[in-house]
Amino acid sequence: MQNKVKGYRAERKMRLILEGYGWKVVRAGGSLGEYDIIAFKEGKCIFFQVKSTGREVFYYYGYPEDTYEGFPFRLIVDFGRGCVRVLKPKKTVRKDDGEDFSEFVRSQS
Repeated sequence: MQNKVKGYRAERKMRLILEGYGWKVVRAGGSLGEYDIIAFKEGKCIFFQVKSTGREVFYYYGYPEDTYEGFPFRLIVDFGRGCVRVLKPKKTVRKDDGEDFSEFVRSQS
């Protein structure tokens, strides 16, 4: 149960950041699919898988492609303490991999 609550909080946090930059966001509840949230803005669509960890390294075993149904697919890893990274899916994610999530959202807006 604790992991579901932690996952929901991370998804909600990412949703609020995206919405703050004008994106419309749909949450795919229950993590039953390849993605957790879909974001839409001005003809753009991005699928996101959101993960959360307190560790220095995160091991990802989910959807491996960088597109989903022809749209960008990105992995978001919330390492805590303000360190949220977004990147194309890969098996081993470190705190300095990819791009800061807020910077990524700003660059897409």
